[in-house]
Amino acid sequence: QVQLVESGGGLVQPGGSLRLSCAASGSISSIYVMGWYRQAPGKQRELVADIRNDGTTNNADSVKGRFTISRDNGKNSVYLQMSSLKPEDTAVYYCNADVRTLRGSRNDYWGQGTQVTVSS
Repeated sequence: QVQLVESGGGLVQPGGSLRLSCAASGSISSIYVMGWYRQAPGKQRELVADIRNDGTTNNADSVKGRFTISRDNGKNSVYLQMSSLKPEDTAVYYCNADVRTLRGSRNDYWGQGTQVTVSS
């Protein structure tokens, strides 16, 4: 089994910053991609940013220049540094990992989500 645990969400004013963290643990052989998704009420879950095991990143247009994704392979962790936050960034943020398990299978795993609220 693989577990992802997020932390760092909370309430922040517009223009503020927040850093999300996610740590994966369990039967992990390797992690190909780690990413952050978000979902607002009544909307589909959308990709915010992801990062491959070679370090290449992909960012949603709405967050380019404001958010930075990074990972620490030794800790099986991924981070999202969020700056210049806007009210439209309000959502539940989910960590995702594309994992090769010790059993040889490849699966997506999701964290439980952490609430980010941007409001004055």
